Formats: sequence, C-alpha cells, structure tokens
Amino acid sequence: MKSMRVHSLFALFLIGILPILFFTWEIVNTYNTTAFEQRQSALLSQGSSLANLLLSSGYFTDSSSEEANTELYRVTGIYEGRILVIDSNLNILKDTYGIEDGNIIISEDVIKCLRGTSSIYQNKQDNYIEMTVPITHNTTKEIMGVLLMNFSTKNIHTITTMLYQKASVLFLTTAILIFVYAFFYSGVFTKPFISLKKAIGHLTEGYMDEEVTVGGFYEVKQISNSLNQMLLRIKNLESSRQEFVSNVSHELKTPLTSVKVLADSLLMQENVPSELYREFLVDIAEEIERENKIINDLLSLVKLDKTASDMNITSIKINELLELVLKRLRPIAKKNNIELIYESFRPVIAEVDEVKLSLALSNLIENAIKYNVEDGWVRVSLNADHKYFYVKVSDSGIGIPEEAQDFIFDRFYRVDKTRSRESGGTGLGLSITKNAVHMHRGAIKVYSKENEGTTFTVRVPINYIA
Repeated sequence: MKSMRVHSLFALFLIGILPILFFTWEIVNTYNTTAFEQRQSALLSQGSSLANLLLSSGYFTDSSSEEANTELYRVTGIYEGRILVIDSNLNILKDTYGIEDGNIIISEDVIKCLRGTSSIYQNKQDNYIEMTVPITHNTTKEIMGVLLMNFSTKNIHTITTMLYQKASVLFLTTAILIFVYAFFYSGVFTKPFISLKKAIGHLTEGYMDEEVTVGGFYEVKQISNSLNQMLLRIKNLESSRQEFVSNVSHELKTPLTSVKVLADSLLMQENVPSELYREFLVDIAEEIERENKIINDLLSLVKLDKTASDMNITSIKINELLELVLKRLRPIAKKNNIELIYESFRPVIAEVDEVKLSLALSNLIENAIKYNVEDGWVRVSLNADHKYFYVKVSDSGIGIPEEAQDFIFDRFYRVDKTRSRESGGTGLGLSITKNAVHMHRGAIKVYSKENEGTTFTVRVPINYIA
C-alpha cells in the first residue's frame, strides 16, 4: 500500500470517478426536485382555476353544474388524482371518485384551510401529493369552501428511477474505463522512478564512473541531474581525500627526510668540527619546528572539522578581539617593516567561539603580513549592520593569480610553493580560516590582483545560528 504506483492509481481513479459520481447524483436529484416543484406549481394553478370556476358557476348552491364537474374530472384525469369539493360546514359536495359524496369530512388540514392556512404534503414513499386550496369569495374575501386534491407522482418516480438506472450504467462503464486508464498511466508515471532506483542500485554496486541517465518527466530528469552532480561531488571529495592523504604524507615526510639526511651526514664523518655540528643541529631544530607546526595545523583542522556542538559560544566584543590579535602580530609586522592599520567603525558585540574566530582572523592577518612587499601595509577594518559584522583584511602584497583563487582554501594548496616554504607556511592556514568562518554560519570572499594586493572579507552573523 506504500507503493507509489498504488497511490497514484487510487489518486487518478478517485480524481476521475468522484466528479462523475457527484455530477450524476446532482443531475438526477435536481431533476427530481424540479419535477416535484413544477408539479406542485401546476396543481396550485389548476386548483386556483377550479376555485374560481366553482364560485362563478354557483357550485355551492347547485353542485350539479355540468361545466364545473367536467373540469373537475378533466383535471383528475390529466394528473391521475382525486378532488374533493368541501363547503364551509365540512360537507363533501363532490368526490371525483364518487365515494364520499354527501358525507362530512373531519380533517385538520381542511379546517386549517377554512381558517386561511393552506397546506401541501408530499409523500415520496407512496408517490402522491396532497394539498388544500381555499375557495375564496372575490368580493367579501370569505372562504366559501376547500378543494382537497390528491394526485399521483408515480410518473415522476418512474422517470427518476430510469435516470438512476441509466446513470448507474454510465457511471459503472466510466469507472471501468477510468480504472483501466489509471492502471496503465500509473505504470507510465512510476516507470522513470523504477529506472532511477535501478540506476542507483547499479551505483551502489560500485559502478561510480557511470552517469545516471533516466528519461521521462522533467522532475525525474532533474533528480537524475542532481544525482550526477552529487556523484561528481563525491568523486571530487574522494580525489581531494586521496590528494590530502598524499600531501599530508609528503609534508610530514619532508622534514623527517631532511633531519635524517643531516644526521646521516654527521654520522658518516669523523672528527667533525663543532661549528659544523652546531650548524647541522640548528637545521635539524628548524626541521623539527616545521614538523611541529604542520602537526599543530593538522590538529586545528581536525578540531574544526567536528560538528557545531563543539562550538563554545559566548558574547564578546569583536573590537577587543581584533585589537588582541593585532597586538600579537605587530612584532612580525615590525620585523618585516609592514605598516599595520586598524579601523573600527562601530562597537560590535557578537555571539562567537572566541578561540576559533581568533585563529581564523590571525591566519588572515598573518598571511597578509608574510606575503607582502617591502615597506608595504596591511589594513584591517571592522563594521556591522543589524544582522552581520564584517572584517576586511587588505594588503599591498604580491596578490593571487586569478586562476589560483578558486583553490586557495584547499588544504596544502600553495600559490608559490617556494615562497610559502621560506615563510614557514604549511598550506593549511586558509583552509582552517574557511572552516572556522563556516562553523559560525558565516562566509569568506577574496578579491585579488597580481602585484596589486589582496582583500579578504569575512561576514559572520551577530547572533549565532545553531
């Protein structure tokens, strides 16, 4: 019952059959109601005409009027009924059946009619209409008597029954046709999804290099395209993972190789001068420090890859955080003769993880200092609106080639590998920064031109979104 085909089959069947059922029922019932209303209207009109004829012919003084009796029998013949003419004393002057002539009638409806309240009673079960029509004097408005009329409605009932039968046959035929159509169309409707299921099953068996191609509805094609995009993303992630593992292995192995080469060189020589020992030991210490920095950056990256539940969110002053970061980096800027400029347009208090955001901003500003020109500058600005705060880090440095800007946030990616190694970079700083910003539900953008400088813009929500 949870099958899409079963659901679509029932949906199509019901959508097709319910309107037909409703309209068929409505048409037949409308005919039935209208036929009864028209019959009542016609009988009331005949009753009024008969009442006028009885008064004008003096029927209450002489009930043998041939004209009046002929009209009474004519009406009863047309409508298959019975008419009783009753005077104000409840005497039956005329019964078209000839049964109650001269008798007295005791009827609540007749008495009410003599008092001015006529009645109409419709019995659908026994198929007849009974009504009382007052015979009122035109001048005095005195009720002289009552016409008690009882007419059959069997012909209406017969036509209604016939309509119901024909409608039932039509409904049943239509229902069968709709069901057959719904059955086949539901198969056509679900076929692309079955093909899509088979294609996904093929992928789970390991055939990841094949694209999913499923025809049919536009939405199914969209799902197919989205699935292919997801596959491409998975392939890229797998490729990135393999590249990352390769890069990590290479980056960790390089300092160790250098240490081993230096140590072996010392061991292979006898009576090595103390100056050479010192020089080699300094190189070994630098390689160990480089290895330590790579490991620390990797640990930072692993921590940032964890879920947002590891976020330690507090409300802090971003102005003070930036001033603290800049204070730590001023010695590096001074050493490289870089002017460090800070601009704050307004006080900003935001909900952030102080450690992670501090690490992200430190990496951006430190990179701006390291990859700068001689006697250059680094400008850091802070601004905010009602929803976000913005940190912009601009420099007068060497810039980033346009073709490299899409890859600078990838792990271990270096624009200039030689200069990066000389400056002590590991290729993980911008990746760490991007992860930290994204964990705050923020965004980071870069604008750069070669030999003209680089600008990084960080946007972070003032209120943390869990």
